[in-house]
Amino acid sequence: MIEIGRTLVSDELLEKKFVCDLNACKGACCIHGDSGAPLEEDETKEIEAAYPHVKPYMTMPGIEAVEKQGHWLTDVDGDLVTPLVGGDKECAYTYFENGMALCAIEKAFFDGKITFRKPVSCHLYPVRISKYKKFDAVNYEVWDICAPACACGEKLQVPVYRFVKDALIRKYGEDWYAELTEVAKLWEKEQPRKKK
Repeated sequence: MIEIGRTLVSDELLEKKFVCDLNACKGACCIHGDSGAPLEEDETKEIEAAYPHVKPYMTMPGIEAVEKQGHWLTDVDGDLVTPLVGGDKECAYTYFENGMALCAIEKAFFDGKITFRKPVSCHLYPVRISKYKKFDAVNYEVWDICAPACACGEKLQVPVYRFVKDALIRKYGEDWYAELTEVAKLWEKEQPRKKK
């Protein structure tokens, strides 16, 4: 683990390789899972405010899910999450284009309709953050649906921390990411010695 400020970062963010391959996975992370996308408390207000601008991009089942369940909800674990279509299908904010599941919130953001990009948990994926009283644990999550992303990352030699650079800066700031980058450079120099 790497300690940066009030975070403990898993070595796997430096070691593992990852680049989303939407042509292969078709956005499966928006469809599969036991619960909706994890939300931070302030994001619930962001989603509520953005909803009128996001709604035109959404599917009818997604709109019905939001209007029945709310813009967000608390799951069985007590976590704030996005609602799911039918309670167990895709995220309500998913839309489909060319056979791919994509984020309607992010689409509205890129179209200049809103300033909220999407939940930071989605932006960070495959990084997951566990909050503790004195620190955040910043970990790499392995999910079989992301096997194509792991293969693509290996091919392109892009470590997880570089793939999620923008999201990590959004979450922890430029200085934090610069420190992580310095640690990663030192770590990479050590690797050939460890292999001998």
